[in-house]
Amino acid sequence: MVVIAYLAVSLDGYIADSDGSVNWLNELPNPEKSDYGFNDFLDSIDAILMGANTFRSVQSFGVWPYTKPVYVLSNSIKTIPHGFEDKVILINGKLTEVFEKMKASGFHNIYADGGVVVKNCILENILDELHITHIPVTLGAGISLFPTSNKKLNFEHIKTKVLGVGLVKSHYKIQKRTSN
Repeated sequence: MVVIAYLAVSLDGYIADSDGSVNWLNELPNPEKSDYGFNDFLDSIDAILMGANTFRSVQSFGVWPYTKPVYVLSNSIKTIPHGFEDKVILINGKLTEVFEKMKASGFHNIYADGGVVVKNCILENILDELHITHIPVTLGAGISLFPTSNKKLNFEHIKTKVLGVGLVKSHYKIQKRTSN
């Protein structure tokens, strides 16, 4: 099983602003309406695990963007909201157990989505790959990509590509720590 994060980050390392919003991403000039490879990435995964905050954010889009199974990891959401019963599977528990359940369901390439989920995957040494697109803007404050930790992370660079109006998308494999 491979656990992959795919996200955008400001030049100063934030994935969301101080209010938890990612609306700043909509301010990017995109005259060609490119998805910058996101749909190709979605084609490469089997399922998605997202946190409650990310699920609430995606709900607000008005259109459900996923065709793959979406698991929502949450202790705060007790029932699936009306209209999403056929779109998401509510799951809770320890992250390692959640991924084991997903693996037992036949999923091999899992997209970990959302700041809390990604940070916990990093802290628990679960994340295998990171696709990160640097956006040419600074936010000054917000939700950082990486958790505060005294654990060093090493990455193997796979490739980098410049997209659109100065976006820099890099793909890394994360070298697993031998001890937590």
